[in-house]
Amino acid sequence: MPRAVYVLALGIFAMVTSEFVVAGLMPQMADGLNATVPEIGYLITAFAVAMALGGPFLTVAVVRLRPKPALMALFAIFLVGNVLAATAADYATMLVARVVTGVASQAFFGTSLSLCARLVRPEVRGRASAVALNGLMLGTLLGLPLSTVVGEHFGWRAAFWGITALTVVAALCTLVGVPHLDHAVVDGTGGGVRRELAVFRRPGLWLALSTSTFIIGATFSAFSYLNPILTEVTGFATGTVPLLLVAYGAATVVGNTVVGRLADRYTLGVLLCGLALNLLFLVGFALLAHLAVPAVVCMLGIGLVGVTMNPAMITRVQREGNAGPLVNTIHTSFITSGIIVGTSLGGPAIDAFGLRAPLWLGAGLAVIGLLTLVPALARRPVRHAVEHIGVNRPTIGQEWAKKTWAGDRQKASNASRR
Repeated sequence: MPRAVYVLALGIFAMVTSEFVVAGLMPQMADGLNATVPEIGYLITAFAVAMALGGPFLTVAVVRLRPKPALMALFAIFLVGNVLAATAADYATMLVARVVTGVASQAFFGTSLSLCARLVRPEVRGRASAVALNGLMLGTLLGLPLSTVVGEHFGWRAAFWGITALTVVAALCTLVGVPHLDHAVVDGTGGGVRRELAVFRRPGLWLALSTSTFIIGATFSAFSYLNPILTEVTGFATGTVPLLLVAYGAATVVGNTVVGRLADRYTLGVLLCGLALNLLFLVGFALLAHLAVPAVVCMLGIGLVGVTMNPAMITRVQREGNAGPLVNTIHTSFITSGIIVGTSLGGPAIDAFGLRAPLWLGAGLAVIGLLTLVPALARRPVRHAVEHIGVNRPTIGQEWAKKTWAGDRQKASNASRR
């Protein structure tokens, strides 16, 4: 795997850490900004909405740049927003800062995933996406707890300054470790905004985007409310929940790695199995949330097959559309929309039906996600999809053998003429 892919993962890690930092510092930020805890919660929503709605527009603005300058420009915008957050004197300034960083991070995700696709062979794009998205998984697993600890010991502003320093390191690594690429058209990518927009006429692309929304919506309807479910329904002590969430994060890292290995060869099969298993774990969790062991097993199962579908989701979207930055950014906007749907509907569901309701909501979204796969499966059964995406294409070893055989045959022919 090219070194540049790991460098991109570092940038994603920095931005995901910034995305989730508010969740761990709500009381401190409320005191520092003379706001209420619910108002601080709206900063999370503002970040997500800015990602979903603003990211594609910023991507259009930088799409004419070569990939590396585009990434550096997005780093600069993100740094401005993060410094503004660290120095915010009031709630309004912090709100502006969160919108700026949300828009920049979304455009960065799309541009990074597009660059990943250009850095590797088409048959390993899913694996490359998984490596880059380890920044997302590790941001959830390590970034959030670390920033929370820093904020608790040194103040919430110190957490934002720490993220600023991490972003500077990621930008310098990108400057050194990411190669300069031009605007060459690769697999339908590149060629300006008009070419990027043309692929959105394809119905299959919209189906693929909607599948991603429902996969993430199903997962986050449960993840967003794990803390109260585990404490008030399952009966775990408050101090135990952080350890369980770390275990959940570790499960996402493992699942992301496994899905990355399979996504290129079995894209539809992975999505079908992942959604079916997620549905099973969500229903099991809803039915058995009062029992500690089954609840933990189902929670870890959701971690393994939920957000970890990202490499397969990305692979499918890139094949239905292209691997360009605009397609990838709009895809991440659909993913963010899933987060918004899962979290925003979960709260009213709890008020109406109790703490298990988000789990049943997630199960319903998973069912809809499965239904969005039906047209693709009907048009291209799994076994044909496997053939279509390259299982029967010659590998590098086969290409080498073919060239060697052809060379030997040519030599033999020349020798016979002599």
